[in-house]
Amino acid sequence: MSEEITVVAFLKAKPGAEQQVADAMKACIAPTLTEESNLSYVPQQDQDDPQTFVFVERWTSRQGLNDHMETPHFKTLIASVQGLLEAPPAVHVLKPLTAL
Repeated sequence: MSEEITVVAFLKAKPGAEQQVADAMKACIAPTLTEESNLSYVPQQDQDDPQTFVFVERWTSRQGLNDHMETPHFKTLIASVQGLLEAPPAVHVLKPLTAL
């Protein structure tokens, strides 16, 4: 049985690369929202640290996320931020805690 997941991914742009990272992230929104397994896809920028970006995503299943990572728009995003980040993205794949 597949279970809905939430993804929270943190990206830290190099100084001066904030706009390029933001543009790359924004370009991925529209095509991602058309994916059948996507429930929500919201890239955000930290108000207090503009070098920090966060994706908050919801998917119908882990397989849906895996499928997303094989799409041309996701691969373009990864290529676009190559060399613009201080470190690799920190990605957390979360599952809901259910009541017993």
